[in-house]
Amino acid sequence: MRVIVSAGGTGGHIYPALAIISKIKEMDRNCDILYIGTTDRMESTIIPNEGIEYIGIEMMGLNRKNPFKNIKVLKNYLNAKKKIKKIMQEFRPDIVLGIGGYITLPVIEVAHSLGIKTFIHEQNSIPGLSNKILGKKADKIGVSLEDSIQYFDPKKTIFTGNPRSEQVISAKPVLKSKYDLSNRKKLVLIVMGSLGSMTVNNKFHEILPNFKDEDYEVLFVTGKSYYDEYKNISNIPKNVKVVPYLDDMLSVMKKTDLIVTRAGASTIAEVTALGIPSILIPSPYVTHNHQYKNALVLAKKNASIIIEEDNLNSNLLIKTINDILKDSQKYDIMKKNSESLGVKNSASKIYSIIKELVDEDHYE
Repeated sequence: MRVIVSAGGTGGHIYPALAIISKIKEMDRNCDILYIGTTDRMESTIIPNEGIEYIGIEMMGLNRKNPFKNIKVLKNYLNAKKKIKKIMQEFRPDIVLGIGGYITLPVIEVAHSLGIKTFIHEQNSIPGLSNKILGKKADKIGVSLEDSIQYFDPKKTIFTGNPRSEQVISAKPVLKSKYDLSNRKKLVLIVMGSLGSMTVNNKFHEILPNFKDEDYEVLFVTGKSYYDEYKNISNIPKNVKVVPYLDDMLSVMKKTDLIVTRAGASTIAEVTALGIPSILIPSPYVTHNHQYKNALVLAKKNASIIIEEDNLNSNLLIKTINDILKDSQKYDIMKKNSESLGVKNSASKIYSIIKELVDEDHYE
């Protein structure tokens, strides 16, 4: 199978794409994979470092603040389509996958115009602009959350879950001693994404000391850029551990009893795949407030409690944590509901859709 994969901009698109690539390679050792991304976003370094053939295309997103700058965006987009057409004619893919980000728009459009089978995947509860446009052209559409089906043609849209879920399930649990944590105490993991959050971190300077009388442990991940700020805080209690980053996040999550985190699509997939009760603090800085809408899906199912960033304070957070951890009935219900939202075989489901599309094309 010859496959072109395109995804870009954020880890929320790139890591699901990598999970799908990993599954394709597992199922078809003779496959040829080509990744088309941008020249200047995260994928331009992450993908080549994974040993995957990569072509970067100069591409820009819409400028919502200054519409006049979109003249340059349009020229850039038309040039990108020409380059992508040449790439596809040379590579001759059996199928083209768009896993999110504005780079996928010209990639899937060109594939569609050439009569090549296409599959797109939407991670968030509400589709981004590219997927709204591409939904009409893609042969099949996968969604991470069932609520998203309403935005696409239901005849070709499938609830697949997020492909990151299988990687979560296969991760080995961490030894808690690695982070000087006890096996006898419950663990609350607090993490605001791999980079951390300046606004949330500023609040945790005051929040962390107030965990001193609690009988559970807290592992707080600052993000690499903010770790130094915590070195001089002398009143961090013994039951709170502060680290800059977790390179074994999935393994730590397997030992986590409750997670306090953002509501990005991949995070939601990981949390629900493991059935972890959560307190979600959606980032208010993302397009269309989609993290809040992601969080709402879990909150409506009583799998999570939402605390908006502006309302975050020590009293509210610790009370919410204690209400969950110290009420075993409430905890068990949230855990069960979280697990019910998870899809543990998402990458496998997506591979089956891809294979069916390719086989169908070959038999036509």
